[in-house]
Amino acid sequence: MPVEAVMLWNEPNNLSHWDFELDPEWRAFAHMARLAGEAIRAEGPVTRVLGGISPIDPRFIERMGDLGALDEVDVVAVHGFPLDWNHWQLHEWPARLAEVRAVTRLPVWVTEVGVSTFGAEEVQEFGLRRTAELLLGKDVPRVHWYSLYDLPRAWPATTRHREAEGSSYYRHFYMGLLREDGAPKLALRHFSDYTPELGICQWFHYEDHRLDDAVGWLKRLGVKRLRTGLSWSDSLRPGCEAWFDRQMRALEPFDVTLTFCFTPEPRGVRPHHTSPPQVPEEFAAFCAAMTRRYAR
Repeated sequence: MPVEAVMLWNEPNNLSHWDFELDPEWRAFAHMARLAGEAIRAEGPVTRVLGGISPIDPRFIERMGDLGALDEVDVVAVHGFPLDWNHWQLHEWPARLAEVRAVTRLPVWVTEVGVSTFGAEEVQEFGLRRTAELLLGKDVPRVHWYSLYDLPRAWPATTRHREAEGSSYYRHFYMGLLREDGAPKLALRHFSDYTPELGICQWFHYEDHRLDDAVGWLKRLGVKRLRTGLSWSDSLRPGCEAWFDRQMRALEPFDVTLTFCFTPEPRGVRPHHTSPPQVPEEFAAFCAAMTRRYAR
């Protein structure tokens, strides 16, 4: 399987993905990440990436270093959406990366960057081209555009407060280069200008009906590097291995960064996907098993 890297969690410093009320100092997360990194290392050589942070906060990276989590990863990652959610401007990308590089010797990957078409497709078109100018060929080993498809409106976005977030919530549904029905947006015509250096991040839901069409589009666009995920929560579903195997077989043409995240409700301190696990060794065991199955 062409899995070149595995990522531990997704946006752990974001309230939508980790429960700060239960872990206000990130001690539980750092312990879990360290255990998972150790377990993955025992499975053989594969690049271990600390879950991409959003917002970009060098203090979080420093905290992970202080708590020993960085000892068991090879890369740190960041996510940035200055035209939609972040409180900084697009041209500040080099400065934001410099802030992270100042607090760690590890390489820094950009594993999600994107622009919604919530206001206009032309905004995404401009954002793609300017982002490529700012990041590609600038000592950023991996850049993954988010995303290929819009999130279907019938599916919920992974946030804590949903519609109460106003336009911030609804922007989640317009991040794709393709609309929900597969129709191209304006920025799509430029994307192949930047591949294969520019990768894509595309999450696939359990038994996602878009999988085969997505693979076709990625090939046509010249994409080589893909970031996606396998959900720890889904691993408790009956027959989950059949879906995991199907997804990973379909993605064999690509160099995959495989993200492990989402706590199963029965395994969390609270019954929620953002919760620290009751037994962090169980998350480490899931990461090791998926690495053993798909990264060899």
